[in-house]
Amino acid sequence: MTARFPRVVVTGAGGGIGAALARRFAADGARVVVNDLDAAAAQAVAADIGGLAVPGDVANEADVRRLVDTAWDELGGCDLFCANAGILTAGSADAPDADWEKAWQVNVMSHVYVARALLPRWLDSETGHGGRLLFTVSAAGLLTLLGSAPYSVTKHAALGFAEWLRATYAHRGVTVQALCPQGVNTAMMVDGGRSASKALLAAGAIEPEDVAETVVEGLAGDSFLILPHPEVAEFYQRRATDPDRWLGGMNKIQRGFDAAAMP
Repeated sequence: MTARFPRVVVTGAGGGIGAALARRFAADGARVVVNDLDAAAAQAVAADIGGLAVPGDVANEADVRRLVDTAWDELGGCDLFCANAGILTAGSADAPDADWEKAWQVNVMSHVYVARALLPRWLDSETGHGGRLLFTVSAAGLLTLLGSAPYSVTKHAALGFAEWLRATYAHRGVTVQALCPQGVNTAMMVDGGRSASKALLAAGAIEPEDVAETVVEGLAGDSFLILPHPEVAEFYQRRATDPDRWLGGMNKIQRGFDAAAMP
């Protein structure tokens, strides 16, 4: 079997969406580098798919560079890099600075570190051949997530960076896409802290394998947004065309959460 993207790197691939992506690409014949902060989880997924485990922290630039270097050393390059790792932290503007900083480092700066490591290789005038960069952003980056200011803000920033990269490098053979799911049945839904939106997300949650299938379909083209929940496109359009009405509707939902929480 000849994979469309024969050399793939997936971060946050020890479980959830990342593991589903790694398994799906491997099933198509790709050689997959599996990255995760949890070394045992990365090794388990890699062993399951015949891939290569490279544990590390995507919020650490040295680890990201080591990950990219390994892809070149072991696979001879990277055709598709899935920057999938992310964290969900609940809280408002009063969330501790440490929570804001961690969300910023993992949800935003990890993507910056990936771009710094990949672009010089992909754009090299003699050896570069371009490549595909997929950011797992979340529908929160297009809309918002009530109950989680750090997550919403950093995911908007991640989307903004993905847009900038797409606009800047599309003509040079680098295709950037943003994966923006809503609720997905992963550990993040369970362990990400209390959020006012969790009940809504859980009601429409899909499985990580469903997300992986949507990604494969999205990678067959080059549309910037990949939306496992099709309704997100309509919500995004409403937000753009009538932001006051959209924000009023979101505030109505928040008021409902507040009323339900009252004794």
